[in-house]
Amino acid sequence: MKNNHLSRFKIFVVLMVISVSSGLAARADSINGWDGPYILMQADGTVRMISVTEDNLLCDTVFAHPADVKDFTVVSHAGQYRFDVALQPVQRPKWKHKQPQEVFVLSDPHGRMDCMVSLLQTNGVIDENLTWSYGKNHLVIIGDVFDRGDDVTQILWLIYKLEQEAFAKGGMVSFQLGNHEPMVLNNDMRYANEKYKALADMLRLDYSDLFAKNTVLGQWLATRNTIQVIGNDLYVHAGLSKTFYDLDIDIPTVNSEISRGIYFSKEQRKADSALMEFLYGSKGPIWYRGMVRDEEKYDPLESQDLEALLKRYKVSRIIIGHSIFPDITEFYKGRVIDVNVNNEKNRDEGRGRGLLIKKGKTYIVGDHGVMNQL
Repeated sequence: MKNNHLSRFKIFVVLMVISVSSGLAARADSINGWDGPYILMQADGTVRMISVTEDNLLCDTVFAHPADVKDFTVVSHAGQYRFDVALQPVQRPKWKHKQPQEVFVLSDPHGRMDCMVSLLQTNGVIDENLTWSYGKNHLVIIGDVFDRGDDVTQILWLIYKLEQEAFAKGGMVSFQLGNHEPMVLNNDMRYANEKYKALADMLRLDYSDLFAKNTVLGQWLATRNTIQVIGNDLYVHAGLSKTFYDLDIDIPTVNSEISRGIYFSKEQRKADSALMEFLYGSKGPIWYRGMVRDEEKYDPLESQDLEALLKRYKVSRIIIGHSIFPDITEFYKGRVIDVNVNNEKNRDEGRGRGLLIKKGKTYIVGDHGVMNQL
């Protein structure tokens, strides 16, 4: 079935009229592998689908009606992973959940699909076909799919697909926003892989246009939460500061405001409100490092302020990503856990890459399963 999908994917493509010079052809070659698709809902009611094949062929197709785009095949950059995706209605997930039997947590995949897939497969979250196999349990990805690696778009589609499959089985997949999502949506390409810059140049678009408000992935990203609570644990990409506590913000407001401002420029956020500027600033939940870094410039969080945060949000721990450490690391006697590591290096060296929370116990997990209990 997958091969049929791939054949159809290649056959239905209609190349739009594009003025291609030798420079543009070279940029296409620099993409060097599969990418996309990017799906744009256009003002005239048509749907534009953009992708790149393994032969570095840019496929730019316009469909007359949204109903014509039902499902499609996604292929990882190097071609080793293939899966089918069906479009689904977009809505904001709940931010508060009961504790299931198991929660599996990872953070900051940064376009490295091979690292993400190996971790999820080894630990029984997905099977060999990249299909949900985690039953009624919960997978949490704490932000930062964008930048660095070759498979940013493919990871986003994989999470999108797994959300559907998990829901059908009574489980849950949560992708929370990190700092790199709004960076890219504002065309901040500081950390982007060169292939994405090349694709944008070839299309004569900003890369952010491929995730704009009129795109499927853009609409989906703009409705993901920034903070959620599962059982007695609060999950947020970077951390919560003393200033965050002083502002006394409820979680639904954080989630809605971050989403409302995700396409704003820095100047627009500042002009919008003091709250919007704070949420996207260095002490906001997608940037603040003071829970895990003790340098003065990060405004380290005092223990009593952590206790106050835990009490306010009625949780016993805060689980974060963002700040990278050599292994899964505990702070404040286990009341804060940072799960962001160098995924490729830790995979190769057999160190921790995620968390498993099971029946009241928390384990460090790697590419060979459970490693040790925290």
